[in-house]
Amino acid sequence: MTRAALRSVLVRLKASAFARSAPARPRRSLGGGGDTTWAAAVAMLSLIAASPAAAQVELSGVWQPRYHEDMPERIPGPELRDYLGLPINDSARQFGDSWDPSRITLPEEQCRVHVSPYILRGPLNLRIWVEKDPKTQDVLAIKMYSSTYEQTRTIWMDGRPHPGPNAPHTWMGFSTGRWDGDMFIVETSHLKQGWIRRNGIAMSDRATYTEYLVLNGDMLTHIGVLVDPVFLTEPLVRSEEFIRSQRDLPAQTWLWVCEPVVEIATQTEGDVPAYLPGEHPFKGEFETKHHLPEFAARGGAETMYPEFKERVREWLLKNPRPPAKGK
Repeated sequence: MTRAALRSVLVRLKASAFARSAPARPRRSLGGGGDTTWAAAVAMLSLIAASPAAAQVELSGVWQPRYHEDMPERIPGPELRDYLGLPINDSARQFGDSWDPSRITLPEEQCRVHVSPYILRGPLNLRIWVEKDPKTQDVLAIKMYSSTYEQTRTIWMDGRPHPGPNAPHTWMGFSTGRWDGDMFIVETSHLKQGWIRRNGIAMSDRATYTEYLVLNGDMLTHIGVLVDPVFLTEPLVRSEEFIRSQRDLPAQTWLWVCEPVVEIATQTEGDVPAYLPGEHPFKGEFETKHHLPEFAARGGAETMYPEFKERVREWLLKNPRPPAKGK
């Protein structure tokens, strides 16, 4: 409520309070009816002015993900050279084509943390809580703890700006939040280089991430919009659902004990598994297995939209699936 609006309401309430008192009688003291109404109105409006117009929804609690969206990509993992539905450019394709899955056997890669635009898509338990100023009870931050890699993320709510471009980049990035009605909006910058899809499609450290969290009962919908000027030609939009747990979880389920070990005994120290341009041993495997054209498997912004189905349908009419062997 603005100061002008508050002043107008106070004036109307004061006039109403005095109108109810008899004009022939002298003004009553603070213990009388007219000024009592006035005092009560002032106290009530002071409380209204000091508090937000409406309380926001409560996000605090223990949340567990549901995997009905993009399950093959999020749990077992995507197939190599499957870039369908991603608005990537040629640089991202080359990065993905050079990626050898054996890379994650390297000691420095085994415990590498997932960045915040990716970490919520995998297996995890999520805890959310609010951090308040003990004196004013103003919300300072909203905290998220992910059991995967034991990451605590701070979403600042105190109006502070994002730091300059030379500030450190981290796995979780620098996040600020705000409410738009009952929708919680988070903006994140200063992220380290990470992954968009777990088959080598990379996210650069210049990416920014905007999240929209909407609560419907005990179901939390999380929608993320990733903008990456290095590897994406358009924003990438993805969503996930979480269900609020009615009980806390055992302490062990919140821990992520990760210690690098030697996974390949014959691996030469200093070698980084990778495929050179044109030497990918599984080129064409994904397209052949699912009978898809190469222009679909290679991804790109066009493959995100419903209209792309018509182009694939036309290709299928000209290239029908061959009969299964033995039939």
